[in-house]
Formats: sequence, structure tokens, C-alpha cells
Amino acid sequence: MRIVFIIALILCASVFIAQLEASAAQSSENSSEPQFKVLSPWAEADPIKPRGISPRLNSLGGRKIGLFANFKRASLPIVREVAKHLKKTYPDCETSIYESRGANVIESETKNREKFIAWVKGVDAVVLALGD
Repeated sequence: MRIVFIIALILCASVFIAQLEASAAQSSENSSEPQFKVLSPWAEADPIKPRGISPRLNSLGGRKIGLFANFKRASLPIVREVAKHLKKTYPDCETSIYESRGANVIESETKNREKFIAWVKGVDAVVLALGD
């Protein structure tokens, strides 16, 4: 992030200097004040309003916990172990495993969108396993 900011800062400074040089050349031709064009290094803002994170559950007992396994090979064994541990710690909790097979994609943007949304709506909390 720091490198991106530094690069953007350098680009803005270059544009500023180029504009200043152009204005200096123009002012030697006439006596008007130099004019500057200010550019922002930031991208357009996301129109979707952030909604924050969901409140924490008081307990996992009696809850349905979703275990999301991404496409990496270790993620499914990880969520299976988490499910075993949850059952041992909270015998009355239920677990539901969702296995994503798409590499480096947002699951809600795949052909499984409806299945994923239904799964999310059917659980009280989600644990994500990346499998690295």
C-alpha cells in the first residue's frame, strides 16, 4: 500500500512540475498568473455503503455454524477438524460445510451464487479456512 501511495505521489508531483513548467513558459509569453490542474491519486469511491461486521454471538451452543472451505487442498481437512472441535466443545451446535472450488474468485460471483447465498442465510456464523 505504501509503494502504491509513493508511486501516486511521484506521478502527481511530475504532473505538477510539468504543469508548472508549462505555466512558466506561458507566463513569459503573457503576464497572466499561472494556472494549475490538481489531480487526485485516489480511485473513484465505491458506491456501496459499508455496513460493518455482524455482532458477535454470545455462545456457539445451539447455533448452526457454517464452515467455508476455499479451493486450496488443506482447507477441507481444516474445517472438518474445526467441526469436530466445535461438536466436542458445544455438543448442541450444528455445523454446515460449504466447499468452494473456484480459484481466486468471490463465491457469490460464480455459478453457485444462489446455493452460496442460501447457505449463508441458513447459518448463524461462519468460519473461513484458507488452506495455506
